[in-house]
Formats: sequence, C-alpha cells, structure tokens
Amino acid sequence: MAMKQSLDMRQGQSLVMTPQLQQAIKLLQLSNQELSEFIEAELERNPLLVKIEDEGAGAAAEGSDPKSREQLTLDERSGLGEARDQLDAPGEDVFEPGTGSDAALAADARGPSATTDWSGASNGPASEDFDYAANVSGDVTLHEHLHSQLSFAGLSAADRLIAARLIDEMDETGYLRAPLEDVAKALGADIANVEAVLTVCQGFDPTGVMARSVPECLALQLKDRGRLDPAMQAMLDNLHLVAKHDMKALMDVCGVDKADIQDMLLELRQLSPKPGAGFSSDTTVAVAPDVYVRELPNGMFAVELNSDNLPRVLMDKAYYAEVTALPMREKEKEFISECAASASWLVKSLDQRARTILKVASEIVRQQDGFFAHGVAHLRPLNLKQVADAI
Repeated sequence: MAMKQSLDMRQGQSLVMTPQLQQAIKLLQLSNQELSEFIEAELERNPLLVKIEDEGAGAAAEGSDPKSREQLTLDERSGLGEARDQLDAPGEDVFEPGTGSDAALAADARGPSATTDWSGASNGPASEDFDYAANVSGDVTLHEHLHSQLSFAGLSAADRLIAARLIDEMDETGYLRAPLEDVAKALGADIANVEAVLTVCQGFDPTGVMARSVPECLALQLKDRGRLDPAMQAMLDNLHLVAKHDMKALMDVCGVDKADIQDMLLELRQLSPKPGAGFSSDTTVAVAPDVYVRELPNGMFAVELNSDNLPRVLMDKAYYAEVTALPMREKEKEFISECAASASWLVKSLDQRARTILKVASEIVRQQDGFFAHGVAHLRPLNLKQVADAI
C-alpha cells in the first residue's frame, strides 16, 4: 500500500477558552476567603479599583452618574434583585416542599485523672508500623483529614451527610461531643442509621478517632491491634482503678494475676488518649454561607444571597477621567487602558458570579425540596451535570 503526503483544508468549530473566560471560571470556583484575598491583590495592583465600604464612598468614587454605577458596582441590588430577574422564571427561588455517654465518661475524656497511670503514652496511632501523626502535614487539620476519607468510605449520599455532620461535631482532640440523638434530630435521620455511620467513621485514620469517651477511644485502638479481650475491656471499664494504682482491685475485676495486669498497663501506655493531637490545631475560621435557604410560613422555601459576603468593588471613573486628561507616554496610556479594562471585567465577573451562585442554589433547593422539608431520608441523587442542564 502506497503512502503519500497531502495537504487538506477542513472547516470546523471548536470552543476556545479565552484568558478572560478562564479567569471568570476560576473566580467562580473561589471560596469567600480566597475571593477576598484575590480582590485585595487586585486592589493593590489596579489603581482604578475602589472597594466600597458604604454607599457614600461608592457615590464619591463613581461620581454623579447613577447609571454607570449601576453597571459597574456589585451591591445588594445587583447581587440580589438583578440576579433574581435573570432567572428563567419569575419567583423561581421559592419552592413548595415535595411529598414524597454519660457525664463521667465525658469527664474522663476531658481530664487527665483517668490517664495518670499511663502519662507516658505516645501521641501516635495504634498502628505499630506507621505513625500517621508524625508524618501528617502540619497545616492539615483533623477535620480536613477525616472529610477527605468520606469519598472512600462507600457511604450513600444521605450517609455521607450524616458523617460530615458527625465530623463537624468533633473536637480538636478527636472526640465526638454531640449526643447522637441531637445529630439525628437535626438531620431528620433515624438514630440507628446515625449509629451505623458513626461505626464507619470510627474506622477512619487515626485509629481511636470519633470516640465519645476515653475508654471507647482506647478500645478502638486495642480492637485495631486485636487486643480487646474481656480482661482488657474490664480494665477499660475501670480506669479509675488504674488512676489509683489499685493493683489488687484490678486483678479482681479483670480476673488475671499481677504479671498480666502489668503487661496490660504497658499496652495502655502505648495508646493515645488524644488521637487528634498530632494534627494542626489552628483556630478554625467560621465559614459564612453564600446563600440562605429560609422556610416561609406557607411551607415554601426562599433562596437569597448572603449580602454580607458580596464583594463591593467598582471602577473609579472620576479618577480615570482625571488621569486620562493628563499628558502621558505611550506605555502609561497602555497601562491605564489595561487597568480600566481589568476593573470593568472584574466588576462584571463578580456580578455574574453572584447570579450563577443564586441560580445553582435555587435549582438545588428545587430538586431537593424533600430534603429541606423532611430530612436526609428524602435526599435525592443529584450531580453537577443535572444542575448545569437545568439552569
């Protein structure tokens, strides 16, 4: 078969991602904290951008042209009113709902009294082959590490929601402080289901995490080592005797001799009563929601943007007019033109970001109205493609 070279011309269409479009998509993916940092960097770089702290400052920066300010400023009206006007149907942000451990143990976990006899315990996990806490990155928190394991836990969407709530209710040492009944009530879930999800979460790294008391934490670590026998369980149930160094009483309750008790105490010293101690304990920054979903008296749900999170920036047109009236070199003219284009693009992109967030949130509430009305038992399968197709 002969081979030859040829030059052919073909006509076709393809989607080109311009730098502006790529930046707009990146802007949409930023969290509130990341967006705030991005805007602060732009304010330092672009002399034509102004951050609005109040209405008076906005009017002074923009001048007396209310129409231009309406186009360039992302304020409560452009973020809320205009975003709703852009939705496909009037009032689509309102939907009708569809049909369709005791105090003593808690004190043990908080205080050192139960751990006095094994104060030399290490902070590592139960595994003898790998010390996770010694190898974890210093800036990763325990909550972040546990959330990262949810995707591999084989849980359903409803169970992942329960697991995420349980992780959020955990303190920095790795203990679950919220009663399971409260978690079940808050999520509209069955208490047995919450307990089953907790059992799965207690199998996460580091071993011993998500326990509700010191004895349970140590029991999880011993179970992982294959050393949770009846004698060891009896010792865990009587940690107050360990704290008192009452060897005779321990021998009686555990049913073993003194040599075995000493071996058991040695094993306890190798465990960690605070499995989360090796992770970052930086102060947690409160997460502010992008949108609020409120239930109305008539049983419907209203979706609205959190105006406190909307960045308010505009282009200082008065300063732009003043600068462009001055004699400038060619490079200076190019710089000012680039700053003006960048400022205009940023304000419009922020406005579009707010509109997109409201559209997406509205569609999620519309499709998950049963969840908002009745709890996790009514959570429906939903992916990003379905939301994108709908809006």
